Amino acid sequence: MEQKKLPNGVLSIVLGIFGFICCCTGIFGTISSGIGFFLATKSEKLYKENPDEYDNYSQIKTGKIISLIALILSVLMVVRWIYIIYNAGGFGEFIEEFKSAYQEAMEQYN
Repeated sequence: MEQKKLPNGVLSIVLGIFGFICCCTGIFGTISSGIGFFLATKSEKLYKENPDEYDNYSQIKTGKIISLIALILSVLMVVRWIYIIYNAGGFGEFIEEFKSAYQEAMEQYN
């Protein structure tokens, strides 16, 4: 019997890599790596139901690992951004501090 490919193998890897690249933004990395992890987990469950039917399980494991690492890093960045904004006195104060630092840098280099 010819073995089939598990669905979402390449997609989970691509979403995991995209999440890894975007992990510094927090939100975009969390969303893409979360979706990649979900798809890999779903394909893994499908494989465990009938392992003889599929042949690209290593691709699913790779996508799941990449997505999990990116998801952890992204969640840590979200926590970091929340901490920074909280310590700045809220989002409005954070924006004001950012604007004043930007103006100071522009005056220094112009």
